[in-house]
Amino acid sequence: MSRLYTEGINIGYDDNLIVKNLSIEIPDKKITTIIGSNGCGKSTLLKAITRIISHKSGTVVLDGKDILKENTRELAKKMAILPQTPEATIGLTVGELVSYGRFPYQNGLGRLTKKDFEVIDWALEVTGTKQYKFRTIDALSGGQRQRVWIAMALAQETDIIFLDEPTTYLDMAHQLEVLELLKKLNLEQERTIVMVLHDINQAARFADYIIALKDGQIVKAGDCEEVITKEVLKKVYNISAEIGRDSFTNKPICITYNLLKGETEDEEIIDTYDTGICVNF
Repeated sequence: MSRLYTEGINIGYDDNLIVKNLSIEIPDKKITTIIGSNGCGKSTLLKAITRIISHKSGTVVLDGKDILKENTRELAKKMAILPQTPEATIGLTVGELVSYGRFPYQNGLGRLTKKDFEVIDWALEVTGTKQYKFRTIDALSGGQRQRVWIAMALAQETDIIFLDEPTTYLDMAHQLEVLELLKKLNLEQERTIVMVLHDINQAARFADYIIALKDGQIVKAGDCEEVITKEVLKKVYNISAEIGRDSFTNKPICITYNLLKGETEDEEIIDTYDTGICVNF
């Protein structure tokens, strides 16, 4: 049994149920990616698992305990989350922002200890952001800023890190830079990484385990060979995809796709996107 799993959780806002009777296991010390179309419940699921929002019923279990019954400070020592749109950081330096990751370990006076400063410097070093320590967040590029947020999550010293669309608004090079950093953290430090991605080719390249959602329910969960298939992508995105092989990794890759109309096996093609790459659903 994994350290982290859900049992029949239902999540929604008011009377609108978004995630329905969902039971999943998050593999330990692996990279798990959640994919699916806009509004399918990806971010909502992430927020419920990390207790940012409450689920209506069911259970989220971490280390044998219902997370709703866990002490907030103790839970923050086990899991960190990088939201899709981090809070404003106007005027904050890089070092100040990363120091916020030490909050779960601070005493009532809120003073940083020698150990705290050591961990902050370590997190900056690992993410390649130590040279920016005394610069303001606003002065950094998008890719640099994202690495600083990851440094803050690392400073929390948690075994599990959640990221909601960590490559959003970044150019191709910076997207790859961030994902390679997360892969390095997973391989070298055995961090469990759980992230939402829109780019299914990035999911195939970097994830050990992929969960494909549609309308708040699992269409398919497994490794990239099981999930990045013509049949699964048809169900999840209503497309007819051409699947090939990534020449760098030999993993499946969506080369191009057609948008389908209708729900039957004889869907009518209504538009064609010959992009050469299948991303950003």
